Amino acid sequence: MLRQYELVERVKEYAPEADEALLNRAYVYTVQKHGTQKRASGDPYFSHPVEVAGLMTELKLDQQTIITALLHDTVEDTLATTEEIEKLFGADVARLVDGVTKLSKIEVMTENERAAENLRKFLLAMSEDLRVLLVKLADRLHNMRTLHFIKKPEKRQRIARETMEIYAPLAERVGMYEYMREMQLLAFEQIEPEGYATITGRLAQIRSQEGGHVDAIALAIKQALAEAGVSVEVTGREKHPYSIWRKMKERHVSFEQITDIMAFRVLTDSADDCYRALGTLHQHWQMIPGRFKDYISTPKSNGYQSLHTALIYENSMRMEVQIRTREMHRLNEFGLAAHWAYKQGGARPDGQVGWLRDLIEIVDTTHDAEELLENTKLAIYHDRIFAFTPKGSLQQLPKGATAVDFAYAVHTDLGNATVGAKINGRHMPLRTRLNNGDVVEIIKSEGSEPQLSWLGFVVTGKARAAIRRAVRAKERAEVAEIGSKLFDELTTRLPQRIGKKALNAAIAKLGMDDEEDLMFAIGSAHVTDREVMEALVPGSTATMPEDPEWTRSEKAISIKGLTPGMGFELAKCCHPVPGDRIVGLRRPDHKVEVHTIDCLTLADGVDADWLDLSWGSRTTGATGRLRLVLYNRPGTLAEVTQIFANAHANVSALNIVQRDDHFGTYEVGLEVADLAHLTRIVAALRASAAVTDAERI
Repeated sequence: MLRQYELVERVKEYAPEADEALLNRAYVYTVQKHGTQKRASGDPYFSHPVEVAGLMTELKLDQQTIITALLHDTVEDTLATTEEIEKLFGADVARLVDGVTKLSKIEVMTENERAAENLRKFLLAMSEDLRVLLVKLADRLHNMRTLHFIKKPEKRQRIARETMEIYAPLAERVGMYEYMREMQLLAFEQIEPEGYATITGRLAQIRSQEGGHVDAIALAIKQALAEAGVSVEVTGREKHPYSIWRKMKERHVSFEQITDIMAFRVLTDSADDCYRALGTLHQHWQMIPGRFKDYISTPKSNGYQSLHTALIYENSMRMEVQIRTREMHRLNEFGLAAHWAYKQGGARPDGQVGWLRDLIEIVDTTHDAEELLENTKLAIYHDRIFAFTPKGSLQQLPKGATAVDFAYAVHTDLGNATVGAKINGRHMPLRTRLNNGDVVEIIKSEGSEPQLSWLGFVVTGKARAAIRRAVRAKERAEVAEIGSKLFDELTTRLPQRIGKKALNAAIAKLGMDDEEDLMFAIGSAHVTDREVMEALVPGSTATMPEDPEWTRSEKAISIKGLTPGMGFELAKCCHPVPGDRIVGLRRPDHKVEVHTIDCLTLADGVDADWLDLSWGSRTTGATGRLRLVLYNRPGTLAEVTQIFANAHANVSALNIVQRDDHFGTYEVGLEVADLAHLTRIVAALRASAAVTDAERI
């Protein structure tokens, strides 16, 4: 553990103007406040904030951040207050400590809810001052270094998984690769202990057998570049164990099949030397196509700059080479934190946090814990591609992003209005995956709306959040429209006409906010006919029979407008049910085909006689057809069939049209009483959490 004078000396080395007395006061304050508290390791608790402060000095951060690191647990774990900290150390430190403290108070929720709420507060605090993020990352890194002292394996697993899914990607997004790699390694050891032991053991074996081989390759690279007049520093190392594990899982290969275990880093004096070194290496050794990336001309969103290439060395050995200047290397390893050494007053580094605005938008528009975690993870994970607008503006997107993701990255309104896309001048489907360097032109229409099917291929959290929000709003409007039609039908059964005053009174009785709320409740079957009728006209349902149970034996269909004895059949294209407006097509030697008035195939009936038909009084049932899109998860089909059973509707046919990892599309034949019966079933389906879309065929 750092002693008091050692910590102060570290700060004074890079910030001679730092207030030594204030730093000493903060050190003593945290020691006194934490007192006799112990960590799981048995060490005094105050050793943790002191070590976190030490990590901050390695990044050469300002004294407010160092003091925040020292005090970051005092408000949560001791009797210290934010007001006391503000009085002793200033408003800036108090605000930063409060920002870090807010991230750790959720302890009684379920794991996903706790993680989601923790993340929500974290991102909002970050948006106010990114130094909160720097302290929190250092706090998590030191906790991971001592994680093995925690006795409960399930707690170690939870902390490690949260680190792998949230904090390591966040460290990567702000360019703190050293933090990211160490967090991943420590979390990997807990989450996959067997995989960790196997890979680190194999790497140790390679190191003992071929340790000199790495040095020999590094020397060969350095000599080749020296002959070309480029002065460089070359280092070699094995790839990160977690990186190897992830590649094995993604490619479904064994350790022996990973051919690029070795990676080499070339540091130069200037960007010009980087490109000269690249050309020289490509002349000396064969380049592996598709593995070259230029992050100098087009930096990553976190500011990372480097040239990446892969070469084939002697004996067909593959090796990765990263080429960058020494200054780029310093900024790459500590990213956002490295900029603070040059910023006065904690100004936010430019160009570093554009991705943060997308995260904050997701936080503001997502209220479900599962969705927030899913969308945020999509937004912060790496593996980026670069695409351009026709005017040359750059958009950085995750690997696998589509034209729809691109549209939402430009602006949410543009994504919502998207109807098509041109990629490199050619019209392409919206689900087309983008490649590095693509020029994307989005075609929009003011009257268009996001489609539910887009959720099947978009990959960015921002796009998914916006699409879900728009689809929910549209679904509510559609359900309310169905409810309005059902309400009109319902009022015809009342003994008197209903005025606006009676309607408003009924809305109040039923606990609704307005007329739209009532129509949505009717359409989604949240209120029954009886409840609505009683609210409108008390006593009107006294003689009303119970809802009938429809059975096959009771069903019979009669059609008005046919000659007695004339045969007919209900058309298979539109599946009319009692209540639809209908028309008949009569051809010689054929039964009369009964179609709905808006059936698209009526245009083919120019050679037939058209008959004006209506449903007879004995009509009590027919088969309607529905197309359903369900979430692909256990129990959804059972939930849907329960809806049919509750509505007394018999399933006559069920066909699976399409299934993928997320959704399943089904066509259902349903025996129903009439159009009102079918409409109620559609309303109940649309209100179900198992159903993403339900429509009549």
